[in-house]
Amino acid sequence: MAGGAFSSPFHFNRRLSQATGEPPVAMRRRVLLERAAWQLAQGTSVTDAAWAAGYESVEGFSRAFSAAFGRLPSTPPGPGEGGWLPAPNGIHFHPPTSLWFRAEEKPMNPLTERLALHDLDDTRALLEIAKGLADDEYRAVRLPGMTVLSWDGAEESIAAVLEHQVLTKEVWLAAIEGLDMPPAGGSLGAGELIERHEAVAARWLATVRRLERDGAWDDVLIDALCDPPESFVMRDVVAHVVTYAAHRRLLARRMLALAGHEVDDGDPIMWSRARIESEFETESVTDDDTREDRT
Repeated sequence: MAGGAFSSPFHFNRRLSQATGEPPVAMRRRVLLERAAWQLAQGTSVTDAAWAAGYESVEGFSRAFSAAFGRLPSTPPGPGEGGWLPAPNGIHFHPPTSLWFRAEEKPMNPLTERLALHDLDDTRALLEIAKGLADDEYRAVRLPGMTVLSWDGAEESIAAVLEHQVLTKEVWLAAIEGLDMPPAGGSLGAGELIERHEAVAARWLATVRRLERDGAWDDVLIDALCDPPESFVMRDVVAHVVTYAAHRRLLARRMLALAGHEVDDGDPIMWSRARIESEFETESVTDDDTREDRT
């Protein structure tokens, strides 16, 4: 790319980064992931999409795709989820082989996206731990009388806390997207919750990104499913979900510790470090100039 622009890799990287707000390697990686999302929607296999995006392993591609879109590449996109990722410059993949420039796109607030991504990843990690518990451990009362929100009822077990962690996003998305209320929990196993979490995670992340992209934080939802109907401001809905999701993740950790299982602290700093290390370990970069720019 630098040669085509009659520039050295160093100056090309610097000038493009200044002009677009995104390093060329990051832009190329993002656009190729957007193309991969479109290819998968057209029926391309995960393996073929991974090779086409420049990854040497399906595992590396899957990790990068999941980190970007909040879902596995084998999982179909949820309602309202497009194939574009947040971009500081409005440059996106346009099928089949073109680019599209969205002139007025607002870049995603990095803090908002980080909070949403950490919540989804950390919830999945806790669900994986819970999946390994015996059913009596999973449903045993650990904190008698524990209530997070009065209208949700008691959350005294690992099962109850994690069910509310997943179902809360399902309920809010049903209201936002105008869908029927999701089926209630009450007896779901951790494996079933993982499946429901995978399905709702991509929709929730796409909704948060859309609110940011469209500047719709002040939009108001009038929920007629409530009796009487209530109005909710979108920024307050996301703040509500993020706040109580963090509380429930800490509760789940406390209960897992009481059950004798070792858990980490759920620190977003450590999560971010591990995420960056994982991306560098699994992503394949074969072009020498690209490797130099990335370094």
